Amino acid sequence: MSLGFVIGESRPTSVTAITSRALSVGEYIKIATDEGEILGLVEKSSISSAAFTDVRNFDEAAESTEIAELNKRDKTFIAHIGILGFLENLRKGKSIIPAIPPIPGTEITPPTKQDLEEIFSPKNKGWIKIGSLLRNKTVDAKINLDKIVSRHLGILAMTGMGKSNLVSLITKQISKLNGTVIIFDYHNDYTNLNIPRINVIDAKINPRLLDADQLSDVLEIRESATVQQRVLRMAFTETVKKSKEFWKKLETEVGYIVDSEDKKIKEIRSSAYRVQDIIEESQRRFEDILDPDMGDPISFIKEGRANILNISELSEKQANVALAFYLQQLLKDRKDASIAKHGRSKRQRNYKFNSPIFVIIEEAHVFIPKDHDTSAKYWAAKIAREGRKFGLGLGIVSQRPRSVDLNVLSQMGSFAIMKIIQEDDQRQIASATESTSRELIAQLTSLNVGDAVLVGQWTNLPSMVHVEEVKEKVMGSDQSAVDAWAKADTMKEIAVESTQGLVQKDLLLE
Repeated sequence: MSLGFVIGESRPTSVTAITSRALSVGEYIKIATDEGEILGLVEKSSISSAAFTDVRNFDEAAESTEIAELNKRDKTFIAHIGILGFLENLRKGKSIIPAIPPIPGTEITPPTKQDLEEIFSPKNKGWIKIGSLLRNKTVDAKINLDKIVSRHLGILAMTGMGKSNLVSLITKQISKLNGTVIIFDYHNDYTNLNIPRINVIDAKINPRLLDADQLSDVLEIRESATVQQRVLRMAFTETVKKSKEFWKKLETEVGYIVDSEDKKIKEIRSSAYRVQDIIEESQRRFEDILDPDMGDPISFIKEGRANILNISELSEKQANVALAFYLQQLLKDRKDASIAKHGRSKRQRNYKFNSPIFVIIEEAHVFIPKDHDTSAKYWAAKIAREGRKFGLGLGIVSQRPRSVDLNVLSQMGSFAIMKIIQEDDQRQIASATESTSRELIAQLTSLNVGDAVLVGQWTNLPSMVHVEEVKEKVMGSDQSAVDAWAKADTMKEIAVESTQGLVQKDLLLE
């Protein structure tokens, strides 16, 4: 079936076509050339009407409507098509662009379902289904799990467009394969994810394992309070870290500074008093978060499970410290395991994880910010650079791509990009994803909930897909304020009736 013909100036990477109907952005087409069949992707589509070309007022528009209805040749359908490569090579996962562009007048046809399935639904090991092609719903959309662990993944979208659903789906699929996933859950979105092999951990921080600057952040000493920070550094000794009575020993060390007769130390006495108050207050405020007796936090993560690390109870600074600690330890563990596996170490090393790990950081703009450095950002960047060598994959999720550090973002080998409206976000995405055309970026504003543009190494070709819904995901959807208000109003009425009943009963008893 003919869809149209190549017209105008043709290039090896793109062509323009005049078509028999309006083609959808994201639709695939096929072009037969002397070198072989070429697959293309519709990146821009437009419709024009001869009858409406010079319309200047309402009456002319009304008349033109009648003319357009009578004239079958009135409408012109134009499609701008990006050339993806020779179909035969794409079936093998290779993209080879033709040296000679298609000749104007060459016919355009739709690809067969088999053509698309061989490219987007490989039956190879490691490929898992996440949905269907947006414009070809009978064709499953699969992604290569190996590539996201070895080359990292970015999931970018506005709030409510399906980011957490995609994270849940990937987690569910990895869990089925007995793989290890760790989600740093900043908003408690995944603790009720009802899938097999899930391990929910309420994050705590062992202050013994921190350095003085990290402990200062955890105790929420202000950045401007440099003297208080100095006091803490002086008091937070190795003896304190090893003491059975951690808090008591730390308070004692600060007390020595308070009581010191040294003239130089006397100058910081008032700050030492404040540090004493902060330590005492922190033990009360953060008793569920700071636990010097918890041992190694990494030991609570289970291999072969979907580990949900709930950091929603931590402040931003505390979460940053916790995240940095986990990332540092996970990278060290995977390095040790890799060295031991390849026999490059003469001494025995202890490590926890024998197989690759995929780490997902929600709210990446908080922990990997563009405009300032954080300890979590340092270790995330290190994993982005080195993790693939040691089987440690990184997934970053954000609704504010413009605020995520570009150096880290650009090292993501694959992307799922959902609805994005802000131009700053679109520019950041374009900078980070070289394989995403300007036309596809422009389509991000028109995507619906659950629709995504997939680019990068986890798919054979750029594709627009609809991600299937994870039924096991309970949290994350928009809450209905109307339902909540109605329920609250009903409960008030019940409470009033109950109270009135009790009053009447008391009167009868009297």
